[in-house]
Parts: sequence; C-alpha cells; structure tokens
Amino acid sequence: MTSYDQSYLTERQRDVLRFVRDRIADHGFAPTLQEISNEFGFSSTASAQKHIAQLERKGFLRREKHQKRGLVLAAEVLSEINDSDLPLLGRVAAGAPIESFPGDESIAVPDGFAPGSRCFALVVSGDSMADEGVLDGDHIIVQERVSAVEGEMVVALVSGEVTLKRYFRESADTVRLQPSNVTMAPLRVPARDVTIQGVVIGLLRRYVS
Repeated sequence: MTSYDQSYLTERQRDVLRFVRDRIADHGFAPTLQEISNEFGFSSTASAQKHIAQLERKGFLRREKHQKRGLVLAAEVLSEINDSDLPLLGRVAAGAPIESFPGDESIAVPDGFAPGSRCFALVVSGDSMADEGVLDGDHIIVQERVSAVEGEMVVALVSGEVTLKRYFRESADTVRLQPSNVTMAPLRVPARDVTIQGVVIGLLRRYVS
C-alpha cells in the first residue's frame, strides 16, 4: 500500500496501534503481547498477536525479531501521522560526550511522542539499553528535565560525560545509573557528579529498505 490512511484499519486495530504508540511515548519502549491483551481484555495473547500481525501486514508496525518489546512504528508511517519536528541534537553513548550533528537537523515525530515543549531527539550509540529493545542507531525522544523519578530512563551528564541509563537514587549521596544489558555493570556515582539533562519519553527506529 502507498498511503497510510488509518481508515484502512478496523476500529480495534486503530485502538491497538494507538496503545502501542502511546506506550512507547510514555515509557520509551513498546508493550508486550501480554500487556496488550491485558489492556483490551483479550482471553489470550493469540488475539493480540492477530491484531499486531494485521498492523504489520498493513505497514503500520514492524517487529524486531527475538525482542520481547520489539514493536516499533514503521518509519514510512511517520510522515503520515506526525504533527511536529524535533531538533536532532546528536548521538548519545555511554561514557562519551554527546556527538553534536552539524547544522540544524530535525526529525519528524508522531502525534503524542513529544507532549509539551522542550523536547529533542538523539541517536543511540551502543547497546547499554539493549535488553529493553533500545538498540544502536535508534532515535530516542528526550524531554528536557533537571530531575528524574526513580527508575526513569535518563540522559545524564556524569563528570563531563553523557550516558543513557535508568536512574535510581540509592542514598542522599549516591546515584545508581543502571544499564539494561546483562553484560554491563551499573554505575554508582556521587549524586553531586550527576546532572540530569532529560528523560526518555519515546523511541523511533528507522529501517533501510
């Protein structure tokens, strides 16, 4: 199909697509089939799988193989449902400064991905969050904030270097920055050395045909 008109979807398919989109926007990762089943009261994950398969077939979603939370919005759909452009500031990796992109680059994002103002996009470099389906080359949507709620995925400045991790305050003096990769150890650093630059609120993945 050449047009991503949502009238091509059934009402339930639109609801499932909206739920997947909103969950990615709110939490930074897609829901599981079980979570979709729970949301819509399906008797089994087979019903959720059926709707996801139809959304894949119609081009609205794509699925990363062997990833529990591998659902992503198809890149081609973005131009059909986006309502804003965000500045694409650079590339974020564990243990390195943000690599700024030259010029004024931007990225189109779907409705709901960037609520309010003061949001920007970064390209992920590395696999420190791979166990949550945040992969090398993905685009993350970041809302500028100077503080984080326990467990949120943050872009943080640590002693002059930027990292992408989940944030936990272990004590008044210590912060734990937790990767989502079983091969990597958490970072425990003095709280005074950590500056929150933003909280991840969305994930986009581009595919090359």
